[in-house]
Amino acid sequence: MLTIKDKVKAVVAGLFGAIVLSVVVNYVDSILDQPDVHFSNSTGECVKVINYAENDRYSCDDLPKRYNHVWVL
Repeated sequence: MLTIKDKVKAVVAGLFGAIVLSVVVNYVDSILDQPDVHFSNSTGECVKVINYAENDRYSCDDLPKRYNHVWVL
């Protein structure tokens, strides 16, 4: 039989685990939604922006703070 102290420890551990899991899932989701910004290998200038999130409307003139840097020919 579990004591009350053991039950409280289990509940606290479960809550902590749920919080950690939700933070990790949120972080991975934000990483996967980062747009790809294609840069020309010869000129080094932005060529195209591929937006993955539905509401993102980034372009070469309006780059996001964080993006995946992709070199293209």
